[in-house]
Amino acid sequence: MVEWLRSHAGRIVLVIALGAAIYFVFQKVMPRLVSRTIKIRMKGRPKVEVEKRSRTISNVISKTIGIFIAGVVLFTILAEIGVNIGPALASLGILGLAVSFGAQSLIKDLINGIFILLENQYSVGDVVRIGDTAGLVEEVNLRRTILRDLDGVVHYIPNSETGIVSNLTKEYSRVNMNISVAYSEDIDRVINVINRVCSNMAKEKKWKNLIIKTPQVLRVDALAESGVEIKILGDTLPASQWDIMGELRKRIKREFDNEGIEIPWPHMKIYFGSLPERKET
Repeated sequence: MVEWLRSHAGRIVLVIALGAAIYFVFQKVMPRLVSRTIKIRMKGRPKVEVEKRSRTISNVISKTIGIFIAGVVLFTILAEIGVNIGPALASLGILGLAVSFGAQSLIKDLINGIFILLENQYSVGDVVRIGDTAGLVEEVNLRRTILRDLDGVVHYIPNSETGIVSNLTKEYSRVNMNISVAYSEDIDRVINVINRVCSNMAKEKKWKNLIIKTPQVLRVDALAESGVEIKILGDTLPASQWDIMGELRKRIKREFDNEGIEIPWPHMKIYFGSLPERKET
């Protein structure tokens, strides 16, 4: 036993250390290399998009390389301790073939995962809707996508079940909101007030870097049951539309109060009619 340790332990430790060192180097070098390549390929795209794409690709490549290095280290150690890895590799191939027939969904996951990455459908940091589930993409790999919704619930979605995917933060996002005013209001005056609020907000330091195209009134969208619906549209940086719409609603409400513009709410008129007079007989 002692003799065996003297002849093999050093080599095994060296293999493990070498594998760990190679993996560590890849972990340090790969993100920079991927980032540089993505910047060249996505030249002119928003910086946030380039960063999300780089982070996603780096994570997938790093994990794949880690699995490959672990496999090489394992078979090298088996060969060192005297295990004939030839039959083991052959058996592994047969086992993989057998598993492939019983794990077709896993193969579909991997194939779909490859297409998701190649087509850049979404990346870590995007907000997407997959089927009936919407949330922030926390992780993408070849097998599954992990989303976290607004309630903090984490959803694990196999890539083979993604189906139709809606990316809410691809390159840019959009303010798309309706404001309702009473029928008695002067619509042209209301539109001027809304556009003024939007323009003033877009000039402020806190918001101007998040707004690509200043939100403005697009049209009178509907003559609704309780009031006139006015649609506002504008473009923002990815995932900034919700903060901007929330701030716009607050500012428009405050300005409407100052200008005496009525925002309608459901109400009911009650008529108290008089009873018909009874005829005396």
